[in-house]
Amino acid sequence: MSEHSAIEWTDATWNPVRGCTKITPGCERCYAETFAERFRGVPGHPYEHGFDLRLVPEKLAEPLRWKSAKMVFVNSMSDLFHKDVPDDYVEAVGRVMERADWHTYQVLTKRSSRMRDMLGTRLQFAAGLPHIWWGVSVEDRAHGLVRIRHLQQAPAAVRFLSIEPLLEDLGEIDLAGIHWVIVGGESGAGARPMEKDWVVSIRDQCQRARVPFFFKQWGGVRKSKAGRVLDGKTYDERPNRVERPVLENTRRMADIAEIEALYQPAGRPPEPLLFPG
Repeated sequence: MSEHSAIEWTDATWNPVRGCTKITPGCERCYAETFAERFRGVPGHPYEHGFDLRLVPEKLAEPLRWKSAKMVFVNSMSDLFHKDVPDDYVEAVGRVMERADWHTYQVLTKRSSRMRDMLGTRLQFAAGLPHIWWGVSVEDRAHGLVRIRHLQQAPAAVRFLSIEPLLEDLGEIDLAGIHWVIVGGESGAGARPMEKDWVVSIRDQCQRARVPFFFKQWGGVRKSKAGRVLDGKTYDERPNRVERPVLENTRRMADIAEIEALYQPAGRPPEPLLFPG
């Protein structure tokens, strides 16, 4: 979607899928839906169809076009593991991340069981790559804690939690195998409140477990005024990133051409493998 992002914990967003559907309380005031629906019916706009789920294959090669290393939030305006995103398309996204390995990717989902299952099957080639970070959203105990268990069951090299919007005290969290925790409150009109004690509890658990802790925001109606300082400190901790060189131009352009030539949306006759061999 964008080579630059205002999201505090990433540099850029990449949206080869657009749109989603709500499944849990954390989705109630979805920022992505609010943004997309403003443009429903605007001819030629990327969100002409509002927040309806759509594959955007012309965006698949985008990270290969970015020649400087970035932290890339994958599908900030969707969920890669939505049930209506075909397996072959999910794999195609994974293959691009595998190829454009000078970036660090942050893949975040609420569909944690599908991600876990695919990381053990179609996405096994990407599960252990240290430049791809796999994460789950956690908003409350009822829906979020089971996602953490699914993530822990996945054969991933780097696992992270996005605890946003934090809607209640989560109690003790099992942080075994978790490499990063982000916490934030809901923002915008009608934002549900977040208590300081809930945040402090998570921060302290991360410190005891030696898990990097990132506090994104207090949120609320006036997000910028509320800021992101906790007990007099700004928490910007992250896992270490892998540094790799950018592919030389000839190879990059060949990879872009291959992706654009070979990808076929679901429903068309089978084509050769996206990345044979």
